[in-house]
Amino acid sequence: MTAARAARQPTRIGWREIVGLPGLDIPSLHAKIDTGARTSALNAVIIREFERDGIKWVEFDVTFTEDRHVQRCSAPVADRREIRNTSGIPQLRYVIETSLTLGSRRWQIELSLADREPMKFDLILGRTALRNRRICVDPGRSFLSGLPGHPTPDIIRSA
Repeated sequence: MTAARAARQPTRIGWREIVGLPGLDIPSLHAKIDTGARTSALNAVIIREFERDGIKWVEFDVTFTEDRHVQRCSAPVADRREIRNTSGIPQLRYVIETSLTLGSRRWQIELSLADREPMKFDLILGRTALRNRRICVDPGRSFLSGLPGHPTPDIIRSA
């Protein structure tokens, strides 16, 4: 396949991937790709709003389901809006903007902060984060994009 043709091909990802959130100093975490969800959601608890230089910020803890370690993060508040949870019940949530790394690709996304402790994945990656990124989700596959910040191995790319 020529380089020009490969550039036009959508990036194929699985229903679950390992992604990075470098803007939050999170090099990797497990994400479920959920095209049924509009907004992406990060597992965040102990959320505290504060002001820095006249701008609203939030500070929050991310607990990683894989090894249960906790990381304190902070980010400017992009919005605060009602978002329906998995049961369809609206919840008022903080929304932040940060960078996402998926394989060797990186772009800005919106993340809502929600207590996802009982859920299996630390991050739900919704359709708005994937829109206009030339991404095709293969629901029968997992971990197609490789580790965040690394090129996808050719053997997986052609599968």
